[in-house]
Amino acid sequence: MTCLVLQNEKEVMEEQTGSPGANTDNSSQRNGEEKQRRATWTKGRKRKKPVKDHNAPKAPLTGYVRFMNDRREQLRAERPDVPFPEITRMLGNEWSSLPPDEKQRYLDEAEKDKERYMRDLEKYQKTEAYKHYTRKVQEKQKGKRHRGDVGRQVANESLHEKDAEGKDRSVFDIPIFTEEFLNHSKSREAEMRQLRKTNMEFEERNAALQKHVESMRSAVERLEGDLMQERGRSGQLQQHLETLRQALTSSFSSVPLPGSGEKPTLDTIDTYMKKLHSLILTNPLEHESQISTVREVVNLLESCGEVILRLSIQGSSSDSSAQTPPPRSPFLVL
Repeated sequence: MTCLVLQNEKEVMEEQTGSPGANTDNSSQRNGEEKQRRATWTKGRKRKKPVKDHNAPKAPLTGYVRFMNDRREQLRAERPDVPFPEITRMLGNEWSSLPPDEKQRYLDEAEKDKERYMRDLEKYQKTEAYKHYTRKVQEKQKGKRHRGDVGRQVANESLHEKDAEGKDRSVFDIPIFTEEFLNHSKSREAEMRQLRKTNMEFEERNAALQKHVESMRSAVERLEGDLMQERGRSGQLQQHLETLRQALTSSFSSVPLPGSGEKPTLDTIDTYMKKLHSLILTNPLEHESQISTVREVVNLLESCGEVILRLSIQGSSSDSSAQTPPPRSPFLVL
């Protein structure tokens, strides 16, 4: 009876706790899950900073970084209300639209600084300070290996080395399929879109200016043609005017002015005709003989005046606005 009771109690205990084989399987499964959880990278865990070498030469700056350092403080002083990301974007656009000669100045300075860094680095690697730094880094790596986290430590060191080298390398050394590469690609695409937009605006302005230049050129050609025609007419009228002056001088050479006895010449024919006309209109009864003489001379010169009048009318008909023909000689009405 006692044996039966003990056997029943043993069966009850096995039912409650499970079989020994099942317990072994469960414990191994839990250990595997714990190892799997330990092997994964915990999100948000802080990465340890690499050992910084304070004696190493200062890393060179790229041309773009130099430009941003020169313009950032000036732009922040001019636009204090603009946030920092917007200032960075404005500086990027300004760098894209910077003239090539001014941009080349920053690139040349960056190249000189890079050559300086390579020379200083080569000299520094031969010093005792660099050897002490390398020994310190190696000792730190060995200590971390002894603590057991070898795989994760190697990954962290490679990441830290890439972060440190990323400051020194140029844009062309950025590894692909990384966040840095994607950010750089996005910024370049934004710059290209801005450049294409600016280029399109300049092309539209250029087309409008080209049309304006063509219209101005045609207007200038038209005005030059009109000017040549007017010069031709002016030359003809000047020639007829000289002919008329010669005819008046020869015709009135025998008619002296009453009172002064002045006779006309080619240089004084204009003033002579004005004085004669004024004397006749002032007192026509006293100068009837001069009036009859003037009538005879003017009748002979009337044909010349009609020629001048016809030329003036022909010139005014070709113009859009009618021009007043030159008046006939006042002596024709006497």
